[in-house]
Amino acid sequence: MGEGRTGLWRRCQTVVDRLDLPDPFDAEAFIAVLAHKRGRPIELLGVPARPDRPCGLLITTARTDLIIYSADTSAVHRQHILLHEAAHLVRGHDATGGAATAGIGVLLPHLSPALIRNVLGRTVYTEPQEREAELIATLIHQRVARGRPPAARAQSPQSGIETMFGLGGI
Repeated sequence: MGEGRTGLWRRCQTVVDRLDLPDPFDAEAFIAVLAHKRGRPIELLGVPARPDRPCGLLITTARTDLIIYSADTSAVHRQHILLHEAAHLVRGHDATGGAATAGIGVLLPHLSPALIRNVLGRTVYTEPQEREAELIATLIHQRVARGRPPAARAQSPQSGIETMFGLGGI
């Protein structure tokens, strides 16, 4: 049946512990470092969020990687989307190349499915890969939060929730 939750957690924690994270942390700066280490560009493309669309998608082509993300969401959610998609690259989930045609069609409906298949190819991530990417993104968030000064961590639970959903100042 595969490794258990403890094995997945340990493996992902080891991956995150070895990452070179910028200080102060910024997801875009982390992705730029990742692109440099991989020796290929990673482009970021923000698109309007819609309920029928995934909030993030990684497209790997022969020359570049493209992370498409919901641009009109909270800063915390946007960062998590970027980290989730970057985690696929960190773990080599892009090794087969291509893109999920259905996901691209939903995010970029003006492109024909035939064009997407012909130009980009196809990758379908497995459920274990999605769990791994999600856990790595979450562990990066935790590592970054631990590195902040105590005053920055000492928010009330309510203010943290407001920040997460982009409701600060309401």
